[in-house]
Amino acid sequence: MATQDDIKVTLISHTKDPERTITAAIRQCYSPLSGAELKKKTSEGQKKRLISQIVKSGHTSTIEHASFTFSIENVSRVTEVQLVRHRIASYSIKSGRYNKTHTNYVIPPAIKVNKQALKIVDDFNKKLEVLVKELKDLGFKNEDVRFFTPQGTRTNIVVTMNARSLMNFFEHRLCQRAQWEIRALASKMLAVVKPVAPDIFKYAGPTCKTEKICWEGDLSCGIYKNIKGAELRERA
Repeated sequence: MATQDDIKVTLISHTKDPERTITAAIRQCYSPLSGAELKKKTSEGQKKRLISQIVKSGHTSTIEHASFTFSIENVSRVTEVQLVRHRIASYSIKSGRYNKTHTNYVIPPAIKVNKQALKIVDDFNKKLEVLVKELKDLGFKNEDVRFFTPQGTRTNIVVTMNARSLMNFFEHRLCQRAQWEIRALASKMLAVVKPVAPDIFKYAGPTCKTEKICWEGDLSCGIYKNIKGAELRERA
């Protein structure tokens, strides 16, 4: 059975020279030159200034020109469901129909450190193994047996997002109110893209840090109180 420490994230592909590609797109809006020429003629200083200006202004359609593909391993179906709610993305997910993973699931940290709870989980796992075996002995296919597997069943995912979608993902899933597993996943995804596009993703994070605004209202975790100048608001 897996824990949050087993989550593995690998950046397997991304737009070549993503920040210069984005800068060419930004400059194209105001220049008679081609995007190819602008990419060649953009200085490091221009790149940093323009990306900063675009991200801070909120006019971020141009950062959609850079995309990033991740290999994600050992997350639960719980996190899979949360992840695919971010709809501007492409997903390829390990099939539960063809992969026999009924008793291979993630253990939440709170349960992992509780011996009594772990004993209950272990007893459940043994009963589940018996159920799976008996159903298969009766001739039922894996595609039907899988209906009785836990939401915590471990899976692997390949996901591609553009930079704008990623920024939105980080905004929501690095928030302290996000569930622990998807928050851990988001943290690892940010860690692998930041070295590739540091001028973009240095602005990534929950709004209490990036905008100094917590939008969670009565549900706020209260972290904004420790950030100088941050305030609590509710969306209209």
